[in-house]
Amino acid sequence: MIQHNPSKYWFFPLLFLIVLSISAQAQSKKQQELENRIQELQQEMKQLNTLLFQGKKQQKSVLSRVEDLDYKIIVRQNLIRITNQQANLLTREINNNQKNITSLRDKLKLLKEEYAAMVVKSYKSKSEQSKVMFLLSSSNFQQAYKRLQYIKQYANYQKKQGEEIRVKTIALQELNKDLLIQKRNKQKLIDENRIAKNELEKEVKQHEILINSIKQNLHKYTSQIKSKQRESDKIDKEIEKIIREAIAKSNKKAGKSTSSTTFALTAEDKILAANFTSNKGRLPWPVKGVVKVRYGTQRSPIDRSIPIKSNGVRIVTNKGEKVRAVFQGIVMRIITPKNGNNTVLIRHGDYITIYKNLSKIYVQNGDKVKTKQLIGEVLTNRASGEAILSFNIYKDGKFQNPAHWIYKMN
Repeated sequence: MIQHNPSKYWFFPLLFLIVLSISAQAQSKKQQELENRIQELQQEMKQLNTLLFQGKKQQKSVLSRVEDLDYKIIVRQNLIRITNQQANLLTREINNNQKNITSLRDKLKLLKEEYAAMVVKSYKSKSEQSKVMFLLSSSNFQQAYKRLQYIKQYANYQKKQGEEIRVKTIALQELNKDLLIQKRNKQKLIDENRIAKNELEKEVKQHEILINSIKQNLHKYTSQIKSKQRESDKIDKEIEKIIREAIAKSNKKAGKSTSSTTFALTAEDKILAANFTSNKGRLPWPVKGVVKVRYGTQRSPIDRSIPIKSNGVRIVTNKGEKVRAVFQGIVMRIITPKNGNNTVLIRHGDYITIYKNLSKIYVQNGDKVKTKQLIGEVLTNRASGEAILSFNIYKDGKFQNPAHWIYKMN
């Protein structure tokens, strides 16, 4: 009698299901990441419309309107791109699951055929030989008994395997139905984005009209852009000078070289700096809003030949919005220039966070502040109606990218 090895019948299907489960989890994780990103962009678009495009058009300068439209176009394009990625991922998942269902059906069919062949063989064997002859063909009674038990167990096992695969197939079919529902939902979102894209095209045309109007007197607007950049650079240089003086003072007090670019830290300062570092990517926003100007050098939407350098981020927020410290520390310096663009510098060991463009200040030099403590109020521009906070992070002689430190500042 041929000896079968039942283990080979469950090992490969089990391995297949394990691989399938791992793959499904990875796909699901990616899908959730994309879904979260879509929600973030939708929220950003909602905030953007509220903060930049509601009841302020007539007040704003042409430069501000161009900048706002340029930013809105970028966010909208990102939203459409991520949504398309989500739809493509869902399509791949549906196709993969359909292949898995087909594979399991084939395995189920094979098991059924093997089971049927075994039953037929067993029946023929019993019809051609009497039970007595079948038992006598064994070496002993125990062997005959084991043979019968083996056939019975093998048949039951095959039946159990067939049922298990059938259940798994139904589960995959249900999963496929769920994915189809999700795909329809994503298709709905894509359709909505298609409508939004039509709106975007209108905005692009509006952007072009504004640019064309600017081109008629381009020199005037480029001069304004350069003037704003010079003013921003001047403020940053003044801040760097103040920080260098504070560093030199700390080193002199500690009996170290005053030419050092880093603070002479006390034990308490080191702990504070280490805590700040450990919270990288998890610091709270200094104010509610959207980032209108990001860190680094970008090209002006008015004249692409003009670079705009930003040593921090500029966050558009609501009128009169309160500003909060992103981490515990000590108020190192308060700057109150004549133009009203008040600035607060808070030191966190060897890190410094900088909050510019405040109308009101709630703290004083030397104050100890806690994380999320209110330190002031954002200044609202009377001409444009916009409230913008400029925020910087500084360490070891250079500015840091706030997007690397603030939670989900994409």
